[in-house]
Amino acid sequence: MLTLPIRNVADATPRARLVRIGLDGRAFDFVAGQAVLIASHGRDEPKPYSIASSPEDAQRGGYLELLIGLAPDGTPGPHVTLERGHLIDVEGPVGTFTFPERPLERSFLFVAGGTGIAPLRAMLRHALGGSVAAEHLGLLYSARTPDDFAFADEFQAYAASGRLDFRQTVTRETESDWSGARGRIDRAALAGLVPHAETLCFVCGPAAMVDAMPRLLGALGIAAERIRIEEW
Repeated sequence: MLTLPIRNVADATPRARLVRIGLDGRAFDFVAGQAVLIASHGRDEPKPYSIASSPEDAQRGGYLELLIGLAPDGTPGPHVTLERGHLIDVEGPVGTFTFPERPLERSFLFVAGGTGIAPLRAMLRHALGGSVAAEHLGLLYSARTPDDFAFADEFQAYAASGRLDFRQTVTRETESDWSGARGRIDRAALAGLVPHAETLCFVCGPAAMVDAMPRLLGALGIAAERIRIEEW
């Protein structure tokens, strides 16, 4: 276990915060997609959160980033206080939902729902860091409303530079001027992001979305062993 300071807390969405934890010169080895358990220093009952930054971010920048959802009262719960300088206990890394060290595939699809984007962002940043010979990177991101997309500007910048095929869809009716796709992820939405059957797919989000993905991706020719799933 490490005791580390919160370096920054920023609004990721109205219902989630991006929390940057300083490593203070300490090594923290993990694989993109893994999680940590955190709680305020000395407090029991830590909770798990996927690391939203890549291993390269930790090595070069000396930090971990977590996407932490808020309860209706605007707090993450009693286990942790989100304030700059606050000390937290960090355990881990944990989890097997990870990007392979040497994938045989060259095409990758990431399917996210809500804050399930966190481990997929870590994987994307890792893949875009130059350590993966990717021919195609696709991201399909589902959220309740347009305001609930975390890291949207970052993904749109990747898309604008031609490095990422990025699609979004909102699942709730909204009065906003959203002009993008609406509705739950279906086969048609996935089809445009699956160039061939040798695409390695990573899925993370709410249970209903996650449960549907093996069937939908299977209908597009993706074998079960190429579908990696994490439910939050």
